[in-house]
Amino acid sequence: MPALDTEPKTLHARVLSGSFVLLTGSALVTSFNFVYNVAVARFLGPTAFGHATAVYTLLILTSAVTLSFQIVAAKVVAQRRSAREQTAAYRAFHKNAWVCGVLIGLLLILARQIISNYLNLPDSNLAVWLAIGVAFYVPLGSRRGYLQGSCNFRRLAANMVLEASCRLFGSLLMIAFGSGVTGVIAANAAGVTIAYGFAIPRLPGSGADNTGIPDALREALQAIVFFVGQVVINNCDIVVVKHFFPPVSAGLYAAIALVGRVVYASSWAVVNSMFPIVAGTTPQERKKYNVLGTTLLLVLGLGTVISLALRLAPAWLWADLFGPQFIVTGKYGLPYLLALYGITTCAYSLSVVMIAYEMSYRIANTGWVQLAFSGILIAGIYRFHSSLQQVILVQLVLMICLLAMVAIPFLRNTLAGFGNPGLTEGRTPLRMIRRLSEDEVIAEFLRIDFHNPEFAEYQEMTNLVQTPDLTDPAENAQRRALFFLRHGTLWRVLPKDTEWFEVAMRPENLERIRVFPRAQWRKLARGNYALPDILRSLHETRHPSVDDDFQAKLADLSDSLSNNLEGGSVLLIGLDGSSPLTILDGNHRLVAASMNHPPSLHRLRFLCGLSPKMAQCCWYKTNVATLCRYAGKVLQDAVHDPEDELARLMQSS
Repeated sequence: MPALDTEPKTLHARVLSGSFVLLTGSALVTSFNFVYNVAVARFLGPTAFGHATAVYTLLILTSAVTLSFQIVAAKVVAQRRSAREQTAAYRAFHKNAWVCGVLIGLLLILARQIISNYLNLPDSNLAVWLAIGVAFYVPLGSRRGYLQGSCNFRRLAANMVLEASCRLFGSLLMIAFGSGVTGVIAANAAGVTIAYGFAIPRLPGSGADNTGIPDALREALQAIVFFVGQVVINNCDIVVVKHFFPPVSAGLYAAIALVGRVVYASSWAVVNSMFPIVAGTTPQERKKYNVLGTTLLLVLGLGTVISLALRLAPAWLWADLFGPQFIVTGKYGLPYLLALYGITTCAYSLSVVMIAYEMSYRIANTGWVQLAFSGILIAGIYRFHSSLQQVILVQLVLMICLLAMVAIPFLRNTLAGFGNPGLTEGRTPLRMIRRLSEDEVIAEFLRIDFHNPEFAEYQEMTNLVQTPDLTDPAENAQRRALFFLRHGTLWRVLPKDTEWFEVAMRPENLERIRVFPRAQWRKLARGNYALPDILRSLHETRHPSVDDDFQAKLADLSDSLSNNLEGGSVLLIGLDGSSPLTILDGNHRLVAASMNHPPSLHRLRFLCGLSPKMAQCCWYKTNVATLCRYAGKVLQDAVHDPEDELARLMQSS
C-alpha cells in the first residue's frame, strides 16, 4: 500500500515503471509469437496453420478462467497488509485453480469429437493435448496473480517470455521431426506446463486458510464475467471464420488476427501493471493523480503507432514472411486488413482499460456490458460474413459502440465535476492522515455514545469501551455486539467495501458536508441539510423551528471548543474525498465547532468512511431504492437478537 501522501510523480512513476517492465516482456512475447506464427504458417501452409490456430484459440478461450484466478489473486494479494495474509490468499486460490483446471480438462476430453466436428479438425486427439495444457494453464493463472499482486513484474514478464519461447522452439522442433499439427499443439501444452513449473512464488510467510478475504465470491464472479467477455471478443472471430470459411481463407484470417493482436498484447501489459497499483491506492490518490488518464494515453499511443505501421508496411513483406499462399489481391489487401484489425483492437483495448480500472477497486458492472457485447459480436459475425473485410468491419462497429457504453460513467462523473465546482478534485479534497480498521471506528463511535440510556445496564463494561485493546479479537467482537444494540441497522446499511480513514478537516471542506437528517435537524433544515445553510438558519434569531434547549446545547458546545476543550470525534461518509460528505455521527459537535470564528475544527477528530457504492446507502442518499434496501436490513435485524449475541460473547470470554 503506497503512502497516503505520495507525490503524483511517485504514483505515475510506479505505473510507468511497471508498464515499462511488462511492455518489455510483452515485446519479447510478441516477437516470439510473431516468429511462431510466421514459422508455423510458412512450414504448415494455410490449411494446417488454420487447424493449429483454431485449437490454440480454444486454449485461449479457457483463459477466461485462468485470467480470472490471476486478476482476483492479484487484487487480493495487493490489498493484503502482511506476508502471512498474502501467502494464505495465494494458497487458497491456487488449490481451487487446480480443481477448475482438471475439471475443464476432463470436459474437453469428453467433448473432443464434438469440437473436432465443429472446427473441421483432422484428428479429435488434438483436444486431448489441449486438455493437458488447460489443466496446467488455470493454476498458472493463480501463480502469476501472486507475482502481479506483489508487483514482482520482472518475474511475471520473464515467465510469460518463457512460455512464448517454449511454444516457438518446441513447435519448430516438432515440425522438424515431422509431427505437423499434432506436434505444434503438444508444444503449446508443454510451454504452459514449463511456465507453470518456473512460476513457483517465493512465499514470504506461512498462512492459514481462513484469510477473511472480503467478497471473494463476488470478486471471482466479476472476474469470470470480465474474462469470459474478453476471450470471446478476442477469439470468437477465429472460431466462427474457421467454421464458415474454406481452410485457406480461415488460415489467412488467423494470420491477420494474430498479427493485429499485437495492439492488444501491448495494452494488456499496461493494464497488468496498472491493476495492482490502483488496487492498493485510496480513492483520493486515484482521482488526484489521474492514473486512468495516464494508462489510456499509453494504450491509445501504442495502438495508433502499431496500426499505422501495419498500414504502411508493403504487401510483399507479408508475402515474404508467411509465404506466397498468404497474398491477398484486390483493393483491400493484407496491409489494409491488418490496419483495420489493429484499429478495431485499439478501440477494444481502451474499453478494457476502463473496465479493468474500475475492477481494481470495486465490483464493476461494466463487465456485464462487455459480456453482452461478446454475444452480440458472435451474432453479428454469423449474420455478416460475406468476406474477411466484412467480418472485421462488424467487429469495428461493435467495439466502438462498446467503448462509448463503457466510457459513459467516466464522462458522467467528469461532466458532473465541471457542472459543480465543489465536487471537482481540484476543490480542496480531504487530506488523509491514516487508514483505520472497522474495529477502531466502532470502538470510537461506541466510546462517544456510551452515555446513551440504551447502554445504562451495560455500564460494568466501561473499561472495555473506554480503554479498548484493538489487538484482541475477543474484545473487538464484544464491542461490536454492544455497539449493535443501538446502531446495528445503521451500520449494516453501509456498503461492505467501505474504507475508513482519519482525515484532516479544513474550513474550506465544510461547504460540501451535510448533517444527518434526524430529529431537530429535520425541522431546522427544511429539506436542505448542507452545513453552510444549517449555520445560516441558526443565525436567524427568530427561527421558528429552533427551540431554546437546542440552541443552548449548541452554544455550550461551541464555548467548550473555543476554550480548547476536546470535542470528541465526528464520523463522515461519502463516495470519495472530493464528493459531498454526510455526518453519520456528530451533528452537534461539528455544527458547534463551525459556529466559532475561526471554526474550532482542530478540537475534533474526523473519521471518514468512503465507498464508490455509498449512494446505495439511505444515510447518504435517500430515495425509494435506498429506503427499500434499509427496510430489508430492518427485517433481517428483526430475527436477530443482539442482546443474545452479546451475552454469548461475554459468557465465552
